[in-house]
Amino acid sequence: MALASTRKENLATFTHPRNGSAAFLTDNVAMNPTLSCRLRQLLVVTGIAALLSACSATRLLNTLVPESGFKVTQDIAYGTLARNKLDVYRPVDSTVAPALKPVVVFFYGGAWDSGDKGGYLFAAEALTSRGYMVVVPDYRLYPEITFPTYMDDAALAVKWTFDNIAQHGGDPGKIFTMGHSAGAQLAALVAFDATYLGRVGIDKRRIRGVVSLAGPMDFLPLTEEKMEYIFPLPVRAASQPINYITGKEPPTLLLHGTADTRVGIHNSRNLATRIAERGGTAEVTFYPDMGHVGILIALAAPLRSDKPVLDRVAKFIDEQVAAKR
Repeated sequence: MALASTRKENLATFTHPRNGSAAFLTDNVAMNPTLSCRLRQLLVVTGIAALLSACSATRLLNTLVPESGFKVTQDIAYGTLARNKLDVYRPVDSTVAPALKPVVVFFYGGAWDSGDKGGYLFAAEALTSRGYMVVVPDYRLYPEITFPTYMDDAALAVKWTFDNIAQHGGDPGKIFTMGHSAGAQLAALVAFDATYLGRVGIDKRRIRGVVSLAGPMDFLPLTEEKMEYIFPLPVRAASQPINYITGKEPPTLLLHGTADTRVGIHNSRNLATRIAERGGTAEVTFYPDMGHVGILIALAAPLRSDKPVLDRVAKFIDEQVAAKR
């Protein structure tokens, strides 16, 4: 039985006199109360996932990923260290001379102390289903390292992408960074703070856009003891993406669930407002009743019709690819 839904959008835009704007969108989906057996099963999976760690939930979702439509090359070295490995996913293209694809470098979350690229097959499949190349890197984690060391890994992974993705069918002129939770902090900071890409000889202005799913963008003061170690006091302010906004950042899309109790929605709202104040461009979509893990697993093939997170991401990327630079 087909799932019927209606969609209601409320859009409010804050415009700063210096020509910046931040669009705040609330995306509501009213679902038909008659659900298929398949969807009921998936809702049970989602409920179980809410009780698990994000890593456990993602590996569960990987079992539901379609097996066709993409190819993957695994464990490509982008540096010399054990966790300097990445996977490249590419959509299957039946054309004789396929055009180079837009590229998304996806950084997973895990509170900066857990996670691995193998758990995010479902997210990579989602993006390849819209015609994008996807790069999913591993990076070093606490307690092996603390901030800002993992940002050097993020920069190296992005550099590898610029230098090598054309050989895999990706367009080095259309590279986006994206992440969930802690990974969204990496995706934003590597694009906003010129320090990290500058060290590896890449101009951060080459990044076409940033996509954040429930990202910690303005998360001081710290509220957990572990975070005091991950973010040492002398460099703590440098961990905040909001502190690097000049108005010249790439266009930024911030997606956040209003029921997120892990990373508050003020992170996305504050960043969007700061970008607008400085004359840049940001878009924010809030999803009512969606939690921290929910906004990520909404990318998975069986769950996409519930909340159109993937649709929103694809719309943003396609608009930036089409825009003149």
